[in-house]
Amino acid sequence: MQTNLSEHAKTLARADEAESILRSCVHCGFCNATCPTYQVLGNELDGPRGRIYLIKQLLEGEAVTAKTQLHLDRCLTCRNCETTCPSGVTYHALLDIGRAELERRITRPTGERILREGLRQVIPRPTVFKTLLKAARLARPVLPASLQQKIPAGGVAAKPRPAVRHSRRVLMLEGCVQPTLSPNTNAAAARVLDRLGISVIAASQAGCCGAVDYHLNAQEAGLARARRNIDAWWPAIQAGAEAIVLSASGCGAFVKEYGQLLRADPLYAAKAARTSELARDLVEVLGAEPLDALQTGSRKRIAFHCPCTLQHAMKLGGAVEAILTRLGYDLTDVPDAHLCCGSAGTYSITQPALATTLRDRKLDALESGHPEVIATANIGCQTHLAGANRTSVRHWIELVEDTLQ
Repeated sequence: MQTNLSEHAKTLARADEAESILRSCVHCGFCNATCPTYQVLGNELDGPRGRIYLIKQLLEGEAVTAKTQLHLDRCLTCRNCETTCPSGVTYHALLDIGRAELERRITRPTGERILREGLRQVIPRPTVFKTLLKAARLARPVLPASLQQKIPAGGVAAKPRPAVRHSRRVLMLEGCVQPTLSPNTNAAAARVLDRLGISVIAASQAGCCGAVDYHLNAQEAGLARARRNIDAWWPAIQAGAEAIVLSASGCGAFVKEYGQLLRADPLYAAKAARTSELARDLVEVLGAEPLDALQTGSRKRIAFHCPCTLQHAMKLGGAVEAILTRLGYDLTDVPDAHLCCGSAGTYSITQPALATTLRDRKLDALESGHPEVIATANIGCQTHLAGANRTSVRHWIELVEDTLQ
């Protein structure tokens, strides 16, 4: 694709990257065939090819409007298009560049600004999130039905974690909302890893991975959180921690990009690259271990929802399914398993109508095989799917723990 960046766009820090990505697109349109929002809306500008053209126009200095911003906001950043693209277009990076520039040029309505800032102030702060959610649950009986269904129910209480006792040690990101919404997930991961001879060591100063800020166009704030996490993990990395385990695939996909996102930072480039090298989704860690050490118990018929961040960003589609099958679970077929459930970080809050449509379609597909439970690998997807109050939804590591006796 021929490009002619404006003089202003040429001054942007990622101008060369944007131009390279634009030039790699051949406008074939294969991406639209697997784009969830294009399938729902049928609008060229709500598919990757159309959004690429909008970003191209933006960077070439043409006029942009709130409608331009709406089309970019509607993108889930599911990266399904990247899996489909025959030309290897790194669409998500171009989208980040375009959204950041558009945020500087278009003033959002007051309501949108308040909502997005509120999400940034609440979600990345576990204590604030837990306090507000507790208050919302107390008030739930007197709230309208439309608001009641937005308040997630409590998860399984966290069971005790094993003491650090093995020579093999890993770090694990606790996450922002997962300790409140699904408190047993990381505890279950720690217990399964302990059974395999791996201890999880704490890094209390590590916090939000930075994805919430970054994908709400507060990119510098997101990178600041990344730097804080690197600082928190670095002593353990230097002491020989063999991996940074991520039990939420959304966090994993972002931490694995620290090296790329901070490559121009002279103080953090090398550390960020090393951090990304050590970042492992939980399934990558378990997949390399002798699972015969896990004694097996009861069996269930389950449907696995593979989050977009797991299958399209980290290219780990099929990895969890292989482990669950190996442990004896009966996995159902899931039609259109490549499509997004509509969670997409804060998307289910900022774009509720589209998110609900995508969720209902996903649940229909997941439930078509009549599973007893739905398993997934990301807390956002887990909460979003469970919000429909249909089939029970759990993190897959809890099912692995169920096999232990």
